[in-house]
Amino acid sequence: MNHKDKIMTRSPSLLRPFWLLFLLFSVAFSVNIQAAPASEYWAVWDGGDEGSSKTVSHQNWQDILDEYLVVHSAGNTFRYQAVSQADREKLKDYLSRLSTVEPLSYSKAEQKAFWINLYNALTVDLILQNYPLESIADIGPWYRFGPWDEKVITVAGLPLTLNDIEHRILRPLWEDNRIHYAVNCASMGCPDLSPQVFTAANTEQLLDKLADRFVSQEKGITWIDGRLVLSRIYEWYEVDFVDKDGVLLHLQKYARPDTAKKIKSHTGIVKYRYDWRLNEPQ
Repeated sequence: MNHKDKIMTRSPSLLRPFWLLFLLFSVAFSVNIQAAPASEYWAVWDGGDEGSSKTVSHQNWQDILDEYLVVHSAGNTFRYQAVSQADREKLKDYLSRLSTVEPLSYSKAEQKAFWINLYNALTVDLILQNYPLESIADIGPWYRFGPWDEKVITVAGLPLTLNDIEHRILRPLWEDNRIHYAVNCASMGCPDLSPQVFTAANTEQLLDKLADRFVSQEKGITWIDGRLVLSRIYEWYEVDFVDKDGVLLHLQKYARPDTAKKIKSHTGIVKYRYDWRLNEPQ
């Protein structure tokens, strides 16, 4: 009998509470990673100066994208391993400058671009801080799935998490389901990181372009054994498209004509999938 067997034989009553707690936690953890945070209105960020012509420069972030983002029809990837120390400092400087911005002194269109760029740059910075790794989900304590609830930046005096930016600012304030095509979680299954930074002038057009792109990719929509298979994003955030029928109508809007026709005639169960592998060249 080995040491482990002796422990199990001599003290089952002591171990039983531990295993019960472990089982309950495992179930809760499994459910949690399948659910997405709800959109939660945060009033302090609601406002702006529509008379303002001020802009926030995102040139440093554009320089990083130009150098390290690999654009591919199946899905964009990012060359994290290749990022130089000088460019890491450039990214840090960019994020430091954005932390000094007072968003409410800008127009709503400028704010929308600001928050999307900030989210994406913060995500890349988190990966670089923890690289090498297989998935963004590996970042953070063992009992938490990923880094989304970690305080990663302070803006206008308020500490923020990635979840704050996406679910307490972008989603509730703009109520635009195309946001899901813009914020990137550094995963192969995620809508592509845009090669172009967002600005007040290009955001609406760019969001449509990114929606078109994702819906045309297999990671967005595919068929397996005759069954419609969608990105799990459409399951996690179904409420942002009203309901499942709303998701299908949304997809028809952005899909190519032949794909839209096939979706419209689809009946039966919809399957979902997502690839959490890091979005770097394989």
